[in-house]
Amino acid sequence: MSYRVVLVERNDEMLSLMAGTLKADDEFDLASTYHDVEMALGQSSVFRPNLFLLDVDDSRAVELVPNFIETYPKAHVLGLMENWKADVAEKVLAAGGDGCMLKPFHTPDIRKALEIATRRGQLKPTRTMAFFSPKGHAGQTTMATILALELAKKSGESVALIDADLQFGDVAMFFDAVPQHNVVEATHDIKLLTPATLEPYFHPLGNGVWIMSGPLQPEHAELVEADRLIDVVRMAGSLFRYVLLDLPMGFNPISLALAECADTDFIVSMVNSGHEVWHMKRSMKMLHMWDSYGKKIYPVFSGVQNCTPAHKAKLEGELGRKVMMILPQERRIVDVTGSGRIMKDLPEHTPYVQALAGLADDIVSGRR
Repeated sequence: MSYRVVLVERNDEMLSLMAGTLKADDEFDLASTYHDVEMALGQSSVFRPNLFLLDVDDSRAVELVPNFIETYPKAHVLGLMENWKADVAEKVLAAGGDGCMLKPFHTPDIRKALEIATRRGQLKPTRTMAFFSPKGHAGQTTMATILALELAKKSGESVALIDADLQFGDVAMFFDAVPQHNVVEATHDIKLLTPATLEPYFHPLGNGVWIMSGPLQPEHAELVEADRLIDVVRMAGSLFRYVLLDLPMGFNPISLALAECADTDFIVSMVNSGHEVWHMKRSMKMLHMWDSYGKKIYPVFSGVQNCTPAHKAKLEGELGRKVMMILPQERRIVDVTGSGRIMKDLPEHTPYVQALAGLADDIVSGRR
């Protein structure tokens, strides 16, 4: 594909450098250059561009991305920045842009950025969902892995699952995968990365699902800083439409930071002794403060046998709020996850998987 490009850059030297790069590649026809983003918006129609490269270090350019999308609906819009700024990249995506890359660029960088945008899915904000359990063995990893598969299937978009259980994460084992990189390496390198160079730290499983595995050794958890892990999660949003986070159990700096970073938190607990409801209530109190600014917090009970509507109503009465989902206990699910056969042998028609397929439908449609 060939591109008719409009380039917007305030700095003369940078503009000249990037224009020369575009002119040297026959696939890119540099139709016009501008210093002022408003002039580019108003005057570019005569050139029939299908690619805008906007200097989003200029806050006005970020604000005008929706106008470019509306005025030139068939054109791609990529933001250019000298240093990676997650908040700016998120705003460009939220406005309907294709993403961002660093300047000065080489033309393969443009191709890669557009390839990522196509694979990522709809030009919409990333959904970041965290899976937390007050105590272990609640099935949160099982829920996260199966929901990742169902989201990719229902949406046709790309889904990433990051194993943030830094001491005992087993996401890679669920898929019988041997990733080349892990979360320790990603957090160590993140200040030097862009979305294109972060992508190889994820392991592709096929069918639109990618994973970032946990550390190779439990003691390596100490090498991961919460702030850098948040940077990885936010940059992953430029690569994937959905980013799922499997958190360590209990409240600690990592689980709290990532739960706050996510737009949706699933709190998962078993039901077998009654104490789990008490643990869930304490967890809800810890996270309650985030309700006030739009975060979605959903309680989920798993491992339930023969849950009747009356049983669910009793749980909700004890908890003081609605339970989003009750997942049944199913031996077949344990068998496929424990043996790494989740990609090949997932029992699609079981109540457990059907419940998560319904949740994926609700997420994709925006109902949750």
